[in-house]
Amino acid sequence: MSELEQKSIQILLLDDHALFREGVARLLGGSGFEIASLGSVEEALRTIKQRSVDIVLLEFYLGDCNGKEFLRLARQRGFTGKVLLVTAGIDEENAADLIRAGISGIFMKHDSPGLLAEAVRHVVGGGVWFKQEQLQSAVAAQSQISAQSQNQRFTEREQLVLSYLFEGFTNQRIAERIGVSSSSVKATMQQLFSKTGVRTRSQLVRIVLEQYKDWL
Repeated sequence: MSELEQKSIQILLLDDHALFREGVARLLGGSGFEIASLGSVEEALRTIKQRSVDIVLLEFYLGDCNGKEFLRLARQRGFTGKVLLVTAGIDEENAADLIRAGISGIFMKHDSPGLLAEAVRHVVGGGVWFKQEQLQSAVAAQSQISAQSQNQRFTEREQLVLSYLFEGFTNQRIAERIGVSSSSVKATMQQLFSKTGVRTRSQLVRIVLEQYKDWL
């Protein structure tokens, strides 16, 4: 059993539908997760100040507030954990905004419930959870794209690693797919971080959406 599987993952579920919160608590309870299930942004912001939270499962539509506003306020308060959007639906523009803000994935409520635990562990482990069509839609929603310098174009290896990153693969799985060592993939990721000026995988996804639309 891996260290991640042994460690209890601290989850904050923010959704204004009590029935959904209860369902998720039953689904994930007793499976290596500890869940704080809340219905208001104010409660959630207090919680992330008072206790350690590894990941927020965030609904976008929250009554008078929305997921973007919560994420902005949470970052202002120093929250550095992962955020997985769990929603029944979201338009392309808001999805693009949230990806730029650094969320690590989008999980649709009509997806198989059994996949939610997998998605949570995958994101907490450093992966991203986006369907290709979600990323493509987010790219299409961008109205302004920064100029791309000729000397910052991606190499063939970097493009290959990026393509698997956008499918949510870990470094180890990418290495297995392209037939190289995990350390080689890690080195390529560091090259991508250096080229794009970011430090995390979710930031890399965001910057590629913003500045490298013609590559996708």
